Amino acid sequence: MRIVLGALGLALMTAGATLLFTGGQIKDVAVWLAGAVVLHDGIIAPLVIGVGLLLAGIPARGTVRGALIVAGSLTVIALPLLLRPGAPTNPSALPLDYLRNWLLLLAAVAVLTGGLMVARWLLRRVPPPRRVPRR
Repeated sequence: MRIVLGALGLALMTAGATLLFTGGQIKDVAVWLAGAVVLHDGIIAPLVIGVGLLLAGIPARGTVRGALIVAGSLTVIALPLLLRPGAPTNPSALPLDYLRNWLLLLAAVAVLTGGLMVARWLLRRVPPPRRVPRR
């Protein structure tokens, strides 16, 4: 199975590299990669370090970090739709209210995170069942 998946991955990478170099989009990809490096090193990494320092004393820091990773991933995925310039020439191409939907997803992540934190807090308060010694 591992060899089959490795061969499939290699075939897909070869197809991608062929399309990249024969399609004339190498400059666009280079600009995108440079932008990704600047975004990561200039904004995302300092934010993650800062949030990590702020959360160091919170007992539920793992849960909060997980929620922030999910929220950040949703933001990265939604960013092109949120920053698109103007209305599309074809109104059926992007028909949804992406800002509202993104905010609803972030609210859902926040509510689920809060619920998980409350559930874990309640479970910690319940004493473990007493064991009756065997004779």
